[in-house]
Amino acid sequence: QVQLVESGGGLVQAGGSLRLSCAASGRTFSSYIMGWFRQAPGKEREFVAAISWSGAPTRYANSVKGRFTISRDNAKNTVYLQMNSLKPEDTAVYYCAADLHGGVWSDLNNYDYWGQGTQVTVSS
Repeated sequence: QVQLVESGGGLVQAGGSLRLSCAASGRTFSSYIMGWFRQAPGKEREFVAAISWSGAPTRYANSVKGRFTISRDNAKNTVYLQMNSLKPEDTAVYYCAADLHGGVWSDLNNYDYWGQGTQVTVSS
């Protein structure tokens, strides 16, 4: 069983920054592919970023490329999402997820465990 707990969400003005964290349980965290997804009101959950077990490679949605950075610290069982130059359209609940078996990183159906989500609101 893997438990994921996100933190770091909040309210920020457009152009600002936030760093999300996701703390994971489990002795084999370093072997998981970790992803971040988001879901805005009335919309489907969408892929944001993912990172391999070793920290490279990484993948990003086109909408966040160049603004967001995913990273991980396997010693702390934690994955991060640094979000810069935030836009109102980034407003959503952000979820981290763990993929224990591999697959298409951007496909939410490949992920085995999910956190409860953290709200990010960007005001204009």
